[in-house]
Amino acid sequence: MNSLDIGSKIKKLRQSRKLTLQTVADEVGFSPALISQVENNHVSPPIATLSKIANFFDVKIGYFFTEVEDDSGFEIVHANQRKSLSKLFAPLGATTGYSYEALAYRTKNKKMEPLFLTVSDKTSEEISYSHDGEKFLFVTKGSVELILGDKSITLSEGDSIYFDSSVIHRIRSKNGEEGSLLTIVTR
Repeated sequence: MNSLDIGSKIKKLRQSRKLTLQTVADEVGFSPALISQVENNHVSPPIATLSKIANFFDVKIGYFFTEVEDDSGFEIVHANQRKSLSKLFAPLGATTGYSYEALAYRTKNKKMEPLFLTVSDKTSEEISYSHDGEKFLFVTKGSVELILGDKSITLSEGDSIYFDSSVIHRIRSKNGEEGSLLTIVTR
């Protein structure tokens, strides 16, 4: 499994618009040092932050997950071809407990972004997110707890939920077990 080069795409967008790290950092709410780490692929931003960056640069979030577009009208990604997004940003010393794999990355201008999400019990920080668009989750293994606004929702294998992702949300493992989910994000 290979990693996507999200950082260089963000850097190219920033440089093509002659923007400083400080300008981008101010718009997305992080430090210039962190934006530099993202651009150099030392950390990957969570989906919520990537959504803010996409909105700032006026591109679809799928832009960051594409390689070379195939105009055949479909895309097949075999299990061994998934692209990993595992170095997710968390405050210093904290762990998000998330790892993502892109399930479609060759097609540009997608209306949705399918991802495979693994939620571990190694979360040391309770960070909630919100971003534009909608989200669909389908639990393929284990159980997870979704904090959606002021509600706590337990989802087990085979359960699914569709919600407005502008509502503050967080997914965490349930009962200390790892959970796996199909996640589809739209903008």
